[in-house]
Amino acid sequence: MFSMVTRFINYGQQTIRAARYIGQSFIITLSHTNRLPVTIQYPYEKSITSERFRGRIHFEFDKCIACEVCVRVCPIDLPVVDWRLEKEIKKKQLFNYSIDFGVCIFCGNCVEYCPTNCLSMTEEYELSTYDRHELNYNQIALGRLPISVIGDYTTERVLI
Repeated sequence: MFSMVTRFINYGQQTIRAARYIGQSFIITLSHTNRLPVTIQYPYEKSITSERFRGRIHFEFDKCIACEVCVRVCPIDLPVVDWRLEKEIKKKQLFNYSIDFGVCIFCGNCVEYCPTNCLSMTEEYELSTYDRHELNYNQIALGRLPISVIGDYTTERVLI
């Protein structure tokens, strides 16, 4: 008889505990009803990146002195710098500069240590392609000006 009473009391305590958990979760659910939605409709609305966002690397061919500091500080030796020494002026002439964004880890070391500031991070994050070989950007593709996300008309609706 005593064990039956103990089981009945335990059943009551468990029922009260379950009702309390359900009530707490219901209160949390109701508190989320007044919040603005976090998700955005991606192709139509673009998220605004932070000030220190590390997107696609922009390269200025005229500023580069072919010192290869970017290659030395890169953890995976990614940038490919082709140059030739001009003997009459005793200066390096840059022929080709390329980065494969399929392999790049976007650490930003190349941008940070570049002595002439010819490399910079952009806010461009849409790098998807159908072929992985298209992610190998040469100096012409790297020199393309970035697409501004802030000036896009679709982001104005997100801010309002």
